Order: sequence, then structure tokens, then C-alpha cells
Amino acid sequence: MKFDKHFPTDTLKPHIKYFVVSENELENEYKVFPSSGLVIGFQYKGELISIKDNTLSKLTSAGITGISDSYKIFKNSADIGTILIYFTEIGFAHFASHPVNELFNLSLSLDDVFDKSRVSEVEEKLAFAATDKQRVKIVEQFLLSQLKDIRTDKLIIEAVKLIYERKGNIRIKELNDRLFISQSPFEKRFRKVVGTTPKKFASIVRFNTVLDNLNETKSLTEICYENNFFDQAHFIKDFKQFTGDTPEHFKRFL
Repeated sequence: MKFDKHFPTDTLKPHIKYFVVSENELENEYKVFPSSGLVIGFQYKGELISIKDNTLSKLTSAGITGISDSYKIFKNSADIGTILIYFTEIGFAHFASHPVNELFNLSLSLDDVFDKSRVSEVEEKLAFAATDKQRVKIVEQFLLSQLKDIRTDKLIIEAVKLIYERKGNIRIKELNDRLFISQSPFEKRFRKVVGTTPKKFASIVRFNTVLDNLNETKSLTEICYENNFFDQAHFIKDFKQFTGDTPEHFKRFL
């Protein structure tokens, strides 16, 4: 299995965290946990299926997944090849024609977001690309052609920074006070740029902090209280929503 990271050109760095070229010779079913940015994927070979409530749905070869507050299950065919684009927390807003929150909890065909002919052109080029370097360059050229000249919302950048500094453990009222903005306009701006509410985004950041903590020698009780969960029952409930598993069972298989 291959999962190689590639970093974007300087123009795209404020918007793209990295690209991943992933290949797997074997058929595989796996979970994807909530992350803090949107992801675009191009399958240049093989197929991908999403599984929800025991229903299988074949995905298009070019798709986008919005921010989600629960895990997703996918199954890839044998001999699959994918290039993934991981956006920064505010990155996709610079390519989108619509508010980013319209993609919340969705996995859609890329044709629903970008011009169909441009998406098809990228797919054709990827089909003939011989190296990962060529694949990344093709995707970068597509992104540069879609990049919009819009002003970055510095207040939302600061909000995201504060949420990360507190590892998701921050009340929205405190954010409003720190940023000198009332709740309603702040939430509207945040959702439009990031793709979900500040509260949900903070819970995703906190969840990923918990995942990092599980790799350490700390007990579940320590992790629970360090991340400001009121009690173990609340901690387990949130963890199951994000992973479909209990913390104890999940930690056992790390």
C-alpha cells in the first residue's frame, strides 16, 4: 500500500495542506474519521464505494467530501489509485462558488461543484499520467484555474487559531468576546468559510486531540478530564459518534 504526501506550490499553500497519492493492490474496507477540512479525491484507477446502513453506493471517480461530524465507511476495489487534496480549514472557500457549509456531511460528485468539462479534462490527463509528480502537477493546474481572487476572512482565521490553541475546549461565547463580534454574524461567517458551525468545528478539533492522546500512555479517565468532558458517559457517547467504537475498544487495537 502507498500513501505518499506531496506539498503544494507557494500559491496554493494558504489553501491546501498537502496532496496524497494513495495506491492499494488489495480490496479493503475502512473508516474515515471527521477532520477539520474538506477533501477532494480523483480515482485514476479502480473504484470506491461508500457504505451507510448496510447500503453500498458506488462513488464517481472524482468526488468531494465535506466536513462531517461522524465517521464514514468506504470500500475500495483491488488495484486502486487515488490522488487526494486536503484543504486547509478555510482553504476550500477560495475555490467554491457556494457557501462551504452546503457540503456539510456530504460526499458528492465533483461535477456538482465544478464545471463538468473541466473535471473530465483532469480525469483524462490523470489516466495518461505515468508518475506521481505528473499527477500532482495536473491537479495543481486544475486548482490554480479555479482559484478565486477573494479576500481572506482574517477574523475567521483568528477564530480557527484560537480553537486550535485551546484544543477545541473553548466556549463560543468566549470566542465572540475575544473577537468582539456577536454570535449570529460570527456563526454565519464561520459556516460559510469553514463549512460547519464553530461549535461543531471545535468538537472535531477536540476529537482529534483525543485520538492523539490515545497513542500515549495516559488512562482513559485522564484523557476524558484533560479534554473537558463532564464525565466518562459523555466522553464515550461523543467518541462513538465520531468513530462508531468505544474509546476502550479503539485504544486496544492501536
